[in-house]
Amino acid sequence: MSAHEMKRKLMIKMKQYDVIVIGGGPSGLMAAIAAGEQGAGVLLIDKGNKLGRKLAISGGGRCNVTNRLPVEEIIKHIPGNGRFLYSAFSEFNNEDIIKFFENLGIQLKEEDHGRMFPVTDKAQSVVDALLNRLKQLRVTIRTNEKIKSVIYEDGQAAGIVTNNGEMIHSQAVIIAVGGKSVPHTGSTGDGYEWAEAAGHTITELFPTEVPVTSGEPFIKQKTLQGLSLRDVAVSVLNKKGKPIITHKMDMLFTHFGLSGPAILRCSQFVVKELKKHPQVPIRIDLYPDINEETLFQKMYKELKEAPKKTIKNVLKPWMQERYLLFLLEKNGISPNVSFSELPKDPFRQFVRDCKQFTVFANGTLSLDKAFVTGGGVSVKEIDPKKMASKKMEGLYFCGEILDIHGYTGGYNITSALVTGRLAGLNAGQYARS
Repeated sequence: MSAHEMKRKLMIKMKQYDVIVIGGGPSGLMAAIAAGEQGAGVLLIDKGNKLGRKLAISGGGRCNVTNRLPVEEIIKHIPGNGRFLYSAFSEFNNEDIIKFFENLGIQLKEEDHGRMFPVTDKAQSVVDALLNRLKQLRVTIRTNEKIKSVIYEDGQAAGIVTNNGEMIHSQAVIIAVGGKSVPHTGSTGDGYEWAEAAGHTITELFPTEVPVTSGEPFIKQKTLQGLSLRDVAVSVLNKKGKPIITHKMDMLFTHFGLSGPAILRCSQFVVKELKKHPQVPIRIDLYPDINEETLFQKMYKELKEAPKKTIKNVLKPWMQERYLLFLLEKNGISPNVSFSELPKDPFRQFVRDCKQFTVFANGTLSLDKAFVTGGGVSVKEIDPKKMASKKMEGLYFCGEILDIHGYTGGYNITSALVTGRLAGLNAGQYARS
């Protein structure tokens, strides 16, 4: 090997940047841009073959970039340590995210519940706009690079070691590697041990926004598989039968249990209850806006006014036929009886089931099937305005590796983009100071 080559190899071995960002998801891309805008020399490194994979599949491939609800509301939709974000939102919030994307040429539109989407309906256009901005800022990008460890020297983050033993030095390191959910996008939990090595606590990890399993006979027999119920109130009950949480949205019966938006939102409460009890009751209210007695009177009146018609035909407009037949059968009522033959007590019970049909959940799908990871780097150890580690100088965290989790609907991504922005901004300033 010539002296020149040796020197070149040594130079590669001793590469130096101001800021290294590990992870090219929503928060990592945001962090790399913000650090680059501070004039820092930035390396963005990711073990996957392309950046922004989770962004590209979010919102069903349309990319729900943020939510336009007031900050108070957004924090309500982030039940896992949402309050930690108050300080962050005072620096950079959901309206700033909207401005940020519009400045990159991505026009956004508002849909139901405040969800913001690109006008193009293509997540890829959001990813491309971010990648273009990285290019403008001359951020170095390395993909297909696994990282062995983060270097800590004298109480400071000082760079990284890649899997093939290359050392890359920096003034600041941002860990943005995600949690443990949706592993095919690269979130496989690598960052937790690097955080622990810096002295951080990792709170218990659990799946959130995850479908729920049930051993009920009708689930096993797939009686209602594929049936979705619109705008129902789904409640998770405690052992006294009192609701812990209720969400009014759509839900779905599946071959293993329950899914759909209302269930996903309730799932983290199911996970917590299952730690105390082997089964957790989930109550489904088909008509949340009307009480049981009024419902009984209304249905009864309709049946009375058409005494010759079968119950199935009178009540057909009230709900999906499969659900109607299921609840009638459950209460021993033939779908072909007319009003004159209708047994009153079973009918009362049927109306009760319309309001409070209960399914016992016995588990959830695993963490790798969840949309969001609950738990992560303890927020008590993070400066809420800067996303800087309180344990290690020059170390920053952002996105889902932190112990912050929200509901789907643009809340997790808002948290990822805001924490990413602040981590990058402050790491850039720190590295340049």
